[in-house]
Amino acid sequence: MTLLRGSGSETGRLKSVTIVVVAAFVWVVLYSNLEWFAALLLQVAGMSRGSRLGEAFYFFIYEVPKVLLLLTGVVFVMGVVHTFVSPERTRAMLSGRRTGVGNVMAACLGIVTPFCSCSAVPLFIGFLQAGVPLGVTFSFLISAPMINEVALALLFGMFGWKVALLYMGMGLLIAIFAGLVIGKLRMERYLEDWVQKLQEHTVAAEADGEVMSWALRLSEGGRHVREIVGKVWLYIVLGVGLGAGIHGYVPENFMASLMGKSVWWSVPVAVLIGVPMYSNAAGILPVVQALLGKGAALGTVMAFMMSVIALSAPEMIILRKVLKPQLIAVFAGVVAVGIMVVGYVFNLVL
Repeated sequence: MTLLRGSGSETGRLKSVTIVVVAAFVWVVLYSNLEWFAALLLQVAGMSRGSRLGEAFYFFIYEVPKVLLLLTGVVFVMGVVHTFVSPERTRAMLSGRRTGVGNVMAACLGIVTPFCSCSAVPLFIGFLQAGVPLGVTFSFLISAPMINEVALALLFGMFGWKVALLYMGMGLLIAIFAGLVIGKLRMERYLEDWVQKLQEHTVAAEADGEVMSWALRLSEGGRHVREIVGKVWLYIVLGVGLGAGIHGYVPENFMASLMGKSVWWSVPVAVLIGVPMYSNAAGILPVVQALLGKGAALGTVMAFMMSVIALSAPEMIILRKVLKPQLIAVFAGVVAVGIMVVGYVFNLVL
């Protein structure tokens, strides 16, 4: 029986690895031929990139598969990584940490968690329940949607490593600074009563279970792809569609006057425009690319993107179940100020 189990396990692992290798090969082939494929479809449709419609169509048919392929690859890898880091272990790492150290750890953990602002809220509650300090939990809540691996991968693919690295560094500073400020203000009294009661009963982290086999880890990566990509693909298509419309039809002078470097108020206006919107990094980045192509300043557009991702209206609605209005206002205000600073720094440096 033992021999049979071992043989079956080995066969399953070999099958999983084979599937992943084949899928990776197909991914590379598709990604490396996107421009050729988009040009072919444009030619078949009888369009030219010299026209507004042709440019918008090319942007759409090139960016949709590009974003979806990047998202699929990154989510699969992070799905495997997540099998090594359980929520219980994460809570155990953050609880009991000193002010400052915990904020840095929480902000860094946010980078490797592929959550939008709304899906980060349940872990935020779990951290509070585990006795993690309020300021530390906010560092995670800000970092997770703002500088997740999807945003970094897409920024790297679109604008290069310098922009991606600067974005990550500034995002981390915002998450750490905002968490420290909220922690120093000692605003635990502005948690909703039921959350405060949860904090009174700190739960111990659960012991890690059995070590997973690589077949199960790869399977978990595939499950993440099905769940996450399955939920956001439509938003990506809609986001790219909006980006294509902007790219093909919105006048360059109009966008430059609204989001250019020459007007000081462009950054706060971009933040205000972004707050009522809701998207994840994958959905908003094609819009960002289109705005930049129309002459908008990089820092102003980055401020717009960060406000959409980290200060979305749906997130505020969910947080209202956990936080009292005073704490929500402080959270939004501190993060908004940090985002505006990032916008001005990007415009100054790049």
